[in-house]
Amino acid sequence: MKNNNCAALFAFLFVMSALGQDHPRARELGIPFNGTTGKYNNITDVPGVQVGYKTLIKGEGKLIEGEGPIRTGVTVIIPAGKEDRKAIPAGIFSFNGDGELTGSHFIEDYGFLPGAIIGITNTYSVGVVRDAIGEWQVKNFPRPDYVDFRFGLPIVGETYDGNFNDINGLHVTKEHVFEAIDTSKSGVIAEGNVGGGTGMWLYGFKGGTGSSSRVISIGAGNYTVGVLVQANFGHREDLVVTGVPVGKLITDLQPVFNQPKQDGSIIVVVATDAPILPIHLKQVAKRATNGIARTGAFGGNGSGDIFLAFSTAQPTFNEDLTMGSISALTKWSLDPIYKATVEATEEAIINALVAAKTLKGANDNIMYECPEDKLIELMKEYNRIDD
Repeated sequence: MKNNNCAALFAFLFVMSALGQDHPRARELGIPFNGTTGKYNNITDVPGVQVGYKTLIKGEGKLIEGEGPIRTGVTVIIPAGKEDRKAIPAGIFSFNGDGELTGSHFIEDYGFLPGAIIGITNTYSVGVVRDAIGEWQVKNFPRPDYVDFRFGLPIVGETYDGNFNDINGLHVTKEHVFEAIDTSKSGVIAEGNVGGGTGMWLYGFKGGTGSSSRVISIGAGNYTVGVLVQANFGHREDLVVTGVPVGKLITDLQPVFNQPKQDGSIIVVVATDAPILPIHLKQVAKRATNGIARTGAFGGNGSGDIFLAFSTAQPTFNEDLTMGSISALTKWSLDPIYKATVEATEEAIINALVAAKTLKGANDNIMYECPEDKLIELMKEYNRIDD
C-alpha cells in the first residue's frame, strides 16, 4: 500500500478497536469494492435494524454425540425493534432449495414478515430457534385485544455446520436464543466465527457471518441497503475476489477433513428503508444471486441458497384495520436498489472470509483462515491495490 493508505488503515484500526471491532475488514485491507457504504458498512446501517449473536464453542478432539466438540450458535436479526410485531413488507427467493427458511410460505403468499425476529442457525437447530423466538415474543409483546398471534410464524434459516460441530447433539437451546435477542444491537457487529456462522466454511477457507451496506439516492430520496450473510459454501478453485482468481492462486492451507464433507449453503438477508412493495422485494431478494456469483459460486446441488429481503418502511392502517396503504418506489426506479444489493452481498461474503479465523472442530477437522497477507499480495499483483 502507499503511505497514505497505510495511514488510513491504522486510523481505521484505531476507530474499530474503540468500537469493539479489532480486525480490518475487506475494504480496509484495500480491496476495491464498488459503491458507497453506510457508517458501519453493515446491515444495521438500515435505521431500526438490530443484530444479536450467541456463539457456542466447547471441547476438542473426537466427536462424541451429545457431548461435543461444539462449534455452533445462533444469529438474530430484528428489523424494527423488540417492542411489538409490525407489518414489515418482505419477499423471498430460493436460488437452490436444499435448505430451510421457516415462515417462507406466509411471505410468499402475503408479502409480509410473519414475525418480528429472524433467526439463522445450524440445520438441526431450526426448530428450537423457531420455538424460542415465538416464546420470546409471547413473553415480551403486549397481549392484543383481538386474536392472540404474538407467537407468529418465526422466520429461521440454516446452514450446515456438522463438519466441525456435534450437530446431532442439539446444543442450541432456547436460552441461547433469548440471550441473542436480548443482547441484539445496532452499530458495529461482529463477523466471522460468530453466532450461526461459528462452524461454517467458505470456498475452502473458514467462513461464517459477514455484512455490508450501501447508501443510494432515488429521485429526492436517500436510502440504505444492508446485507447480512451466513456463508457456508463454495469450492476453493472457484473463489474470486473483485475479479482476481484467488482460489486458483492460493492452493495451500487446504481444509482437513477426517470424515466425508457435507455440502454447505448460504442464507442472505437484505434490509432496506426504501419503501418497496412485497412483489418487488422478491425481485430484490433475487439479486443476491448475482452478488454471490461475483465471488465465484455457481450454485451447487447440495447448497441451500435462500434469500430474504424486507423493507422497514411500514404501511399505514385505518383504525379498524380494514384498509392499509403504502407509498412505494415504482418498478422502473428500482435499479439502484438492485445494484446496491448485488454489491453489498458480494462484499458481505468477502467480509466473512476476511473476518473468519482458523477453526479446529469435531474429529480435529480444520478450516484455515484466508491469509490476509497473501490476499493483499494478489490484489497488488492484479493492480487492485497500489504498491
